[in-house]
Amino acid sequence: MRRIASVLLLAGAAALLAACAHAPTAGKIAAAPFTLHEPMPGLFTSGQPAADEWARLHRRQGVRTVINLRLPQELPGRDEAAEVRAAGMTYIEIPVAGSREIDEANARRLHDALAAATGPVLIHCASGNRVGGLLALDQARFDHLDAQAAIELGRAAGMTGSEAHVKEVL
Repeated sequence: MRRIASVLLLAGAAALLAACAHAPTAGKIAAAPFTLHEPMPGLFTSGQPAADEWARLHRRQGVRTVINLRLPQELPGRDEAAEVRAAGMTYIEIPVAGSREIDEANARRLHDALAAATGPVLIHCASGNRVGGLLALDQARFDHLDAQAAIELGRAAGMTGSEAHVKEVL
């Protein structure tokens, strides 16, 4: 009887492990040459995608709107708006010049852009740091997420160096 129970237990554990191996990926999604995060369902964040990544993001992740937090002078020689539109997606710019501009006004702009978007959205900057910081502030201020949960969401979205500033603002 013990042997049957052990076999059934092992079979159940194996089935659970197999199911987990095929479960949808949450968190980081490998997408060379940058890392794509999915801190919330249908909301992707990243550093700077290459010019040839837009169509792939649209096709594989279903991204319909791209929100760029970089300043225009950060992408010399590229017309990112044209690249994104050519891939069939909506393009929005919210220029954020580093941690000091992770503020309530830019968080409101991000909140409004996300509210107007239909389908999956990608928010990016150079590394994901501004994205995570601004998203944390947006969620705390306008979606009433508590400060600690907002910081954790910001980290999941790529926030690194702006965390101290975001905590101060929150």
